[in-house]
Amino acid sequence: MTRVILLLALLSTAPAAAQDAPSGGTGLWDRFRSPPDDARPLVRWWWFGPAVDTAELDREIAAMKAGGFGGFEVQPTYPLALDDPAAGIRTLPFLSDPFLSALRHVGDTARMTGMRMDVTIGSGWPFGGPHVPVSQAAAKVDMVRVSVPAGADRVPVPPMQQGERMLAAFIDGRRLAMVATDTVSVKASPVERQMMVFVAGRTGQQVKRPAVGAEGFVIDHVSTAAVTRHLTMVGDRLLSAFAGTTPPYAMFSDSLEAYGSSWTDDLPEQFRRRRGYDLLDHLPALFADTPDSAAVRFDWSRTLSELVDERYLRPITDWAHARGTRFRAQVYGFPPPTLSSNALVDLPEGEGADWRSFTSTRWATSAAHLYGRPVVSSETWTWLHSPAWAATPLDMKVEADRHFLQGVNQIVGHGWPYSPPGAGEPGWAFYAAAALSDHNPWYPAMPAVTRYVQRVSAMLREGTPDGDVAIYLPIEDAFADMRPAHASVNEEMRSRLRDDVVAQVLDAGHGVDFVDAQAIVAGKLNARVLVLPRLTRIDPAALRAIAAWVDRGGLLVATGGAPGTAGGLRDGVAGGRTVRTLARSLFRRRNASIVSPEALGETLRRITSPTMVLAQPDAAVGFVRRRIAGGDLYFVVNTSARSIRTTARFAGDTGKGEWWDPLSGTRQAAGGGDVPLDLAPYQSRLLAMSPGLPPAGPARPLRPLLDLSTGWETTLHAPPPGTSWTSVLALRHYSGAIRYSRRFVLPKHGSSGPAILNFGEGTPVSDGSSDRPRAAIAAPVREAALVGINGREAGTVWAAPWQIDIGPFLHPGQNRIDVTVMSGATNALSARTPPDRRLLTMRYGERFVDQDRDKLAPAPSGLLGRITLNVAFSDMP
Repeated sequence: MTRVILLLALLSTAPAAAQDAPSGGTGLWDRFRSPPDDARPLVRWWWFGPAVDTAELDREIAAMKAGGFGGFEVQPTYPLALDDPAAGIRTLPFLSDPFLSALRHVGDTARMTGMRMDVTIGSGWPFGGPHVPVSQAAAKVDMVRVSVPAGADRVPVPPMQQGERMLAAFIDGRRLAMVATDTVSVKASPVERQMMVFVAGRTGQQVKRPAVGAEGFVIDHVSTAAVTRHLTMVGDRLLSAFAGTTPPYAMFSDSLEAYGSSWTDDLPEQFRRRRGYDLLDHLPALFADTPDSAAVRFDWSRTLSELVDERYLRPITDWAHARGTRFRAQVYGFPPPTLSSNALVDLPEGEGADWRSFTSTRWATSAAHLYGRPVVSSETWTWLHSPAWAATPLDMKVEADRHFLQGVNQIVGHGWPYSPPGAGEPGWAFYAAAALSDHNPWYPAMPAVTRYVQRVSAMLREGTPDGDVAIYLPIEDAFADMRPAHASVNEEMRSRLRDDVVAQVLDAGHGVDFVDAQAIVAGKLNARVLVLPRLTRIDPAALRAIAAWVDRGGLLVATGGAPGTAGGLRDGVAGGRTVRTLARSLFRRRNASIVSPEALGETLRRITSPTMVLAQPDAAVGFVRRRIAGGDLYFVVNTSARSIRTTARFAGDTGKGEWWDPLSGTRQAAGGGDVPLDLAPYQSRLLAMSPGLPPAGPARPLRPLLDLSTGWETTLHAPPPGTSWTSVLALRHYSGAIRYSRRFVLPKHGSSGPAILNFGEGTPVSDGSSDRPRAAIAAPVREAALVGINGREAGTVWAAPWQIDIGPFLHPGQNRIDVTVMSGATNALSARTPPDRRLLTMRYGERFVDQDRDKLAPAPSGLLGRITLNVAFSDMP
């Protein structure tokens, strides 16, 4: 793809469209116009095999940089081809000397080119590999029922497999005496009974999507020995590649997906020390409902959670710091970290784009806000517009904005598939994510996309976050209801935050963060309002801290009733009594109330002023507020495929707001009071309100000058604007670029301001699938266009409102427009048969399955809307 890199290099040196210059610059405006490099998006770089070559690695790093990415995270993963010397494909087994040499090489190249480099502490996910003995593999506890015949006084126990041991056996709720034999003595009964046998064993889970040489058991994340061994044999081995030079910026841990992980070898001892009683006496309570089940499960869950913190998160952070790097981690999953566990890592990361409900993204950003982490990232574009290669620039913006609305200010894109030269076009791709490399035909538009992401990321790092409403996560309730087969806090939150709690807060005009007991006890609650959503159990220390916060003026709203229980088996009775006493006193106060779950939104409107309120409420409009020196900065997004026209009022209104457009880098006066809000489909803007900003000019009304929908010449005999080139048989499976050209005459009185070349409007469509996010609109430009005027590059059109200011490039008389439109890669892919991977599967096993290949089809491509030139005249007749 040398041609793509050359084109990007030309674009980077081409004159940009003229911008509305402020009369006197400020630091904030300067950072908006030229955002810092460290705000550029990163990509996860999949090394398949890993079969990588240093020359291709260098070429891809250069392509990333030319596309506006700021760095990459190396993720070695499953092979996509057998070794083929003739094609230059040679697998470098994970952690082998040749693999480490390649890792060192990209580290040197990244440093020389100013790119950030992160490295995953493993291959695939979760951590594990051939170095993990069964004794250190992810552990679980199981219950096996054994029939005890009538009259029997000895019962055979299930045979123990490698890595298993029997913990206890129960009949009729009584624990039986255990001896080291294959039978258990029982008191005979005249009726048949059931014996419950509890076995500590291994989940048997293997590393998912491993590279060659990385196959093996998943580690026990709550075992000191297992984590230490992994860091020594994998982490230190990886970092040895950088001996004598700069280590990676950060080492990375993906989400904890050790499914079924619920035990560790010394859990009974740790439990007894922390909880004060023998867990083995109460094992039935983990599986069956008993009077003590909730209390025992609470104790078991919080013990596992403490061990995740103490034996996984904190040791890896310490290990990274001792080696001169940082720890970036997705702190959620199985076994169960809590929200405050994020405080133990340097760089929290989330995932999930559903900004109006619970996600692991808001989980991570909330923790970052609470614990002073100024930069928080998200795994973005996973599963975007599946199958691979279907994602478009507009799709990327749609999902990125939904992460920004949750407080993210560092995008980590999934992802960039390494692809050898011999793999053809578009080359290799990961099975379950957007393919964002320069093998996309539309990649010359990527600098415009990444510049947008960079601008917004930079602005969302300014000042401090303003989540004026906090939602208390019912983690104590989740602990009390957790079962060994599904020990995850964040997964429990998805079902426990019912009644559209998040959506109600947002619709009432507020920003929102999550908070947990540990953060509240640590004095981290800075919100104006705290919501307790249908809690039954709460930490007494947290409730005391909440009462003190209410005494200082905080507003408390409980939905569905006040909490009334607390703690585990030993501290639950006293804790529950304390909670009930505190709650009775607390909810007598004027600024604490209990309301029905569906009345939360209305209650918020009544007790506190909104941060942003629309004249016509619309759930598609989202916002983030940042407090900046002397004022406020708002990021406002239309998340829908339809245009929105309304007015809005903003807290902190100075009467001198300015709309900043992160797509174009321009600004205009917004005024104050009822601020007009006019957003095209999926459009976003920043509203800056600061007394230090010089006045911005008002938006100038535009009038139509020319209809340019006809009279175009095209390359490759493509149809004219208004018709997709894939409707032409010869171009049905063409993926690439087509140039549209035409001339027009600009009247001699000329333009006194902007001249907007508009490519038309989009039409909302069904996205067809709720679990594969995409832009649900038929856009007039498919998928992006480079606009040239009179031989000069004017810019890129790739998102609504699908227009560009070409005024600075026009002159009275005849002008020439050249529009190079780039499609996606799926047109060409839809004509191909699936690759034959039978030999690959025979050699390495089935490590992945391509997703959604049945959805491959030619997509509409080209210029599809009405094209007009709209101009502001000072003396228009």
